[in-house]
Amino acid sequence: MTVEPSPLRPTRDPRVTLDDLVEVLLNKGAVLHLDLIVAVSDVPLIGVSLRAAVAGMETMLEYGMMRNWDEATRAWAERSAARRTIDLRDGERVISRMSGGHLLTEGPSRTWRPGVVWLTDQRLAVVRDEPREVLWESDLGVVRGVRLAPEPTVGGEERLRVRVALADGTEELLSAQDPERLHGHLTDACAGRLDDAFWHTSPAVVEERPLAEGRLWFHEPRRGGPLWRCGQGRLTGEALTWKSPMDSRPALVVPTAEITGVRRTAYGTSPAGDGEVLVLRALGRGEVLLAADDSVPWTRALTTAGSIPPAA
Repeated sequence: MTVEPSPLRPTRDPRVTLDDLVEVLLNKGAVLHLDLIVAVSDVPLIGVSLRAAVAGMETMLEYGMMRNWDEATRAWAERSAARRTIDLRDGERVISRMSGGHLLTEGPSRTWRPGVVWLTDQRLAVVRDEPREVLWESDLGVVRGVRLAPEPTVGGEERLRVRVALADGTEELLSAQDPERLHGHLTDACAGRLDDAFWHTSPAVVEERPLAEGRLWFHEPRRGGPLWRCGQGRLTGEALTWKSPMDSRPALVVPTAEITGVRRTAYGTSPAGDGEVLVLRALGRGEVLLAADDSVPWTRALTTAGSIPPAA
């Protein structure tokens, strides 16, 4: 005996809200089958046969629906955004884009310039949106090496950078929101052109090693009175910087050219525990108080970097 299924009948639940309906449509979806006939005086004039699926895009794609439309729409959006930013060439396809930056090594100092890293099937570029400027770019045809390289930051932690070796023997350093993903995409895009041996013949980018680096206390001026704070100090030939782990950027930056003197002096409440602090004199800043676990190396390094007479 075959039992015919009873037709679905509409139900009403006053507790159901619009949010509930939207949640069901997004998570599961609904399939509508509608047959409609419009008649006048019992004479059928218009017939409508409707088959519709209503669901969130994630559900649609999971069941293989609208996949071509989704891929075409995403590709169009990427091309549209890229044309406004990097002027895509004819036939050029965007592979990846993410926030990042380029390390400028030309001139007297090394400076990170933030922007957006664009990788296409033809080139790699770092572009700043406002004001619009191409900070750096290179055709993929001249890329000979790609590798991830850790770099210590002012705060002491290490961050992965993407190092790119070019055919002319130069190397560039890029930062990226997701360096591993950029490295993978770039490696795939340059497949067949990369040569691991190139790293041994290419001159490395000269990275300025710090003259002194380590834990350092800074007597930071505050509205309610100065306060000793512990952080990471780093002294290079360009500047002395100090940054607390709680800060997003260095709270102290003193160019070495502005350092006019440094001395060690007794200080009863030194946070380093040896009762001694460093007194740094700088142009336009007066005296800066610092404390270190071992103040002798810092004094020697500051004296050398600032080109000032040694303290007595």
